[in-house]
Amino acid sequence: MEPATFAAIERLINAARGDTHQSRYAANFLLAWWNAGDLGGFDLTDMWAVDEAISDDMITVFRFVSRHNEYPSAYSFRSEFEDLVRLWRPHLFATSTEVDA
Repeated sequence: MEPATFAAIERLINAARGDTHQSRYAANFLLAWWNAGDLGGFDLTDMWAVDEAISDDMITVFRFVSRHNEYPSAYSFRSEFEDLVRLWRPHLFATSTEVDA
């Protein structure tokens, strides 16, 4: 993974840890990558509601995901994504600790 992509993912994770609308959109985007079927999809029009920096990071990650057949856990992000599930989808984490496809 290129350093710019890794940094974009880290910034999105940090944004998703907040409690704003932009945080929710960043979390939805990341969790859709991990497991859209169980964790929910991402509405592309939600990108209209985030600032340009977050949108640019989403575009960077989207480009990466489209070219690589791997989940975020392949890049040591599993614990961060589990934290996002606890934060944004607590009802799902309580029923299953295995959300990775």
